[in-house]
Amino acid sequence: MSQLFPNATLRDRAPYRFDIVGSFLRPEAVKLARKQCACGECSAEELHQVEDSEIAKLIEQQKQVGLPAVTDGEFRRTWWHLDFLFELVGVELRDTETYSTHFKAHMHRPVTLEIIDKIQWAHVHPFLDHYKRLHEEAAGYPVKFTIPSPSMLHLITCVRTAQPKLPEIYANNQEQLFADITATYIEAVHAFYDLGCRNLQLDDTSWGEFCSEEKRALYASQGVDVDAVAKRYVQMLNDIRATAPQDMAITMHICRGNFRSTWFSSGGYEPIAEILFGGCNVDGFYLEYDSDRAGDFKPLRFIKNQQVVLGLVTSKSGELEDKQAIIDRIQEAAQFVDINQLCLSPQCGFASTEEGNVLSEEEQWQKLNFIREIVEEVWA
Repeated sequence: MSQLFPNATLRDRAPYRFDIVGSFLRPEAVKLARKQCACGECSAEELHQVEDSEIAKLIEQQKQVGLPAVTDGEFRRTWWHLDFLFELVGVELRDTETYSTHFKAHMHRPVTLEIIDKIQWAHVHPFLDHYKRLHEEAAGYPVKFTIPSPSMLHLITCVRTAQPKLPEIYANNQEQLFADITATYIEAVHAFYDLGCRNLQLDDTSWGEFCSEEKRALYASQGVDVDAVAKRYVQMLNDIRATAPQDMAITMHICRGNFRSTWFSSGGYEPIAEILFGGCNVDGFYLEYDSDRAGDFKPLRFIKNQQVVLGLVTSKSGELEDKQAIIDRIQEAAQFVDINQLCLSPQCGFASTEEGNVLSEEEQWQKLNFIREIVEEVWA
């Protein structure tokens, strides 16, 4: 029993008290194999063999650190979001002169998405194979899988650009676009469920942008009604959650950018709290709370029955936080949300893209050990 919270209990389903966002630093073997494959020096099958081997090691490391569910670290991906989205029918990856978001330091190669035809689920989507390989390697141990939120496709193609380029089917019919994105994701969710997935996380930076006064002003100047778009995103998510099996946990991770330990937006959750926390029926929110850029905990007053995974420990650096300071912040958050609706994780993954954040693998595991120790002190 916790001395701080006598009624605090652990959870046996996702999201867990001790949790992760999903991505891990790519081992050098994976980085080398991907470069060799891109240059034609090794085959795709040889690359998959390296990925399989390194993911097997990663799964064991996650078990050893005590994680209740394991991921594949997103080792098979280049980006956390684009790899999934451009494999949908009707969507293509395009080179562009500038990237649609501007990080505060390093920038990666500029690419974007373009909708070229009716959006549909690809029944041979490569992420299905990614999940099957993870599920088989875990051999019965609970797994977690991550994909970008449906709002990301609309955000990238219709909000971040002042003059959206859409095919005729959507050019004057945004409702048809939303309907097709929703239908596509409903099929995707059921496809993962049929393969055994019971823990699916939707990663989303749109809400981080909608928290930013600067971004909200920019989008408004381009004719975007941010609150109206936000409500439509919630409706999409609720429609997807409503059709998904009840024994499948569907959660959302909200981020303000995590490329090479940098970020692209800031602002507390207040501007979106009532619409999102009060209206979205996902099972839990993974919330970035590792810096002042995320604001205070007051917006959590809109939380209903969702779990809130507090991202109080940064994945952007290897320096360990002060344990008591983290516990104090959990106590502060518990003024707005019951302690048994709170969990703890890093604020984001350790490698949202294949480049990874600026810390070592040893520091990455020290971070997770640190989080586990706090969870054992607060909830066990």
